[in-house]
Amino acid sequence: MSKAIVIIKSMGIGDLCILISSIQAISKKITKPVTILAQKNTHAYAILKYDPHVEEVIEFDSKEIRGFFNIIKKIKPKQFDQSYIFSDSIRFYLISKLSGIKENFHYNFFSKKGKNFFKTAKEFTEKTLKVEIESQSKIYFNKDEKESAKKKYGITDETKNLICGIAASGPTKRWPIDNYIELFENLNSKFKCRFFLAAGPNDEDLIKKIMNSSIGKNCISFSKMTIAQTIPIIASCKFCISNDTGFAHLSAGLGLKTLMLFIDSPPAAYGLYNKNISILVPEGETIESTTHDTLGKISVDKVYNKALELMN
Repeated sequence: MSKAIVIIKSMGIGDLCILISSIQAISKKITKPVTILAQKNTHAYAILKYDPHVEEVIEFDSKEIRGFFNIIKKIKPKQFDQSYIFSDSIRFYLISKLSGIKENFHYNFFSKKGKNFFKTAKEFTEKTLKVEIESQSKIYFNKDEKESAKKKYGITDETKNLICGIAASGPTKRWPIDNYIELFENLNSKFKCRFFLAAGPNDEDLIKKIMNSSIGKNCISFSKMTIAQTIPIIASCKFCISNDTGFAHLSAGLGLKTLMLFIDSPPAAYGLYNKNISILVPEGETIESTTHDTLGKISVDKVYNKALELMN
């Protein structure tokens, strides 16, 4: 029976969430849980903690990959038979070979340019395993932690509880914060709403602006919480409205109806893998035409109307 390690080079939470279906497919194929090697920024340990397809998560940071012998020290003693490398990186291939792994499956070297992240991962997994896979990601969580979160934050069906991914990896990917405030006010006039502001410690300026607005009393910030602390809260909610950010992908993986605003990133690569995701693109654009550097605009009315569809 093969003992396998799945190696993930990508840094983002969203990238990890897209790869979960491949991780689970590999585990099912070899009929045992796999080990994951991933960057700390993916928060793989917290996200995959309860996944029965994952035996262990080994994390590394950017310094370790530059001096990759530290990573070899971590994985060589575990004596893996196979590696599945979701990258075209020769460095990770060498790490696998020098760790004594005999079977190493990887993307074609120097093939990253112009690739569709989701389709590339799916095609690689299907070709390697020789099976069709379901791209829908599923994130497992602890049900007791979910019930505790519901009690702590008063999450009930009497209120529309929304996860709101107001931040993003860059300012051009963010829908303007004033638009979010207007949207929240409009939604709250239609329903009794609670907004969980899914953003990190570097986004305090955005959170402060919302908290100081008329809708601030209806908001709770995630900025001082760990990813592990937010997962039971997200799992307790039903809806998410978000920029293309890790919290949107987490929400979709946890089963929420998720409305993602793609302003300056490609929905074809990051929005089509999960049926829980509804996509909005800028005026005059399509799912295919929206990409990095689109720098488009989406009106508050358009998001509001789509949100009503989602919530009804």
